[in-house]
Amino acid sequence: MNIVVGIATAGRREVLSETLLHLTRQTRLPDAVVICPSTPEDVDEARIGSLPLKARIVAGNKGSSAQRNAILDQATTADLIVFFDDDFLPRSDFLTEAERLFDREADLVVATGVVLADGIHGTGISIADAKAILETDPGAHPHDITQPAFNAYGCNMAFRVSAIAAERTRFDERLPLYGWQEDVDFCRRLAAHGRIVKSPALRGVHLGNKRGRTSGLRFGYSQVANPLYLRNKGTVGLKWALRLMGGNFAANILGSLKPQGLVDRRGRLKGNLIAFGDFVRGRLDPMRVLDL
Repeated sequence: MNIVVGIATAGRREVLSETLLHLTRQTRLPDAVVICPSTPEDVDEARIGSLPLKARIVAGNKGSSAQRNAILDQATTADLIVFFDDDFLPRSDFLTEAERLFDREADLVVATGVVLADGIHGTGISIADAKAILETDPGAHPHDITQPAFNAYGCNMAFRVSAIAAERTRFDERLPLYGWQEDVDFCRRLAAHGRIVKSPALRGVHLGNKRGRTSGLRFGYSQVANPLYLRNKGTVGLKWALRLMGGNFAANILGSLKPQGLVDRRGRLKGNLIAFGDFVRGRLDPMRVLDL
């Protein structure tokens, strides 16, 4: 298989360089790495150029969806494209196992892996700690099996390119900036072409780096606007959207009573309330985060 790794990045120049250095330790190197930064300053071209990777940088509009689409436009000859977040450290056999999985299961179109530790839920994980977690990871248990999944987790997503090419599926750019749930939308549209799974053989650590993230206010707006937008598109059901919104709204209310450091719960709650107000007035739109 021809395997391309795609990385959309924003505001994490040093983290990206460390992630790419870590990628050189894959037992099966990617045939190409395509990087799309939000600004030219997001990448250290000299440092990347010194790595034993066939890496190229492409330009795209700012936003996770637009940047991933720019990468897809450059990966048309690949058999498999694996999107990693710029702060995701895959286990050294991730690409080897991904190739084996997609080669073995012809009806598979999307796969995601096990996140051994996820810094998104706290203050983040250092690169040193992430490497230590990977080094002590015993790997998948012999009894662990590949499970059906609703969607891939955005920090690590492997796609069969022929399924994407069938209808020239692209990430929805009406989910701007951080995007949020654009991975769900993309995966559900590919579900018509085959299976989506979570594989215990694909493993890694998500640092959850806090730099380059959307403000609490904007993210809070997206927590309401994006699920309802996807529900109206028909890629998710109303029950899914309400459960996601309700869980986040409750977490933001509780978190606002006791601030949680780097997680701006009060900003998110304010964004939630603005979005609910827009919904009542009939003007709820994911693109409105650009005006907040």
